[in-house]
Amino acid sequence: MSMYATLEEAIDAAREQFLADNPGIAEDEANIQQLNIQKYILQDGDIMWQAEFFADDTEDGECLPVLTGEAAQSVFDGEFDEIELRQEWLEENTLHEWDEGEFQLEPPLDTEEGQAAADEWDER
Repeated sequence: MSMYATLEEAIDAAREQFLADNPGIAEDEANIQQLNIQKYILQDGDIMWQAEFFADDTEDGECLPVLTGEAAQSVFDGEFDEIELRQEWLEENTLHEWDEGEFQLEPPLDTEEGQAAADEWDER
């Protein structure tokens, strides 16, 4: 799964992926039951996002469940405020890059980039 610089881009990509994975379903007929999101802070301090949509609210994905039912459906339909979604995100669930492609819940403090990411994380 790819990461995106904005949450909106991640949601758009997740919508496209859901439709690609379910070719028999038209976009306006999709019945979404779950939206999963994951926030990442890279070693250079950049913030990246992933998102996933599921037709069943019991499915596990790579990201954390954030919205279910009608709320998830409205995001799929494009009826959402990115600021509100960002406010729903629990910062303690953010993954920090320790090594290239390796993420943990705490930022690394042994490098200048890691300390900068930790400082940025503490400010949020």
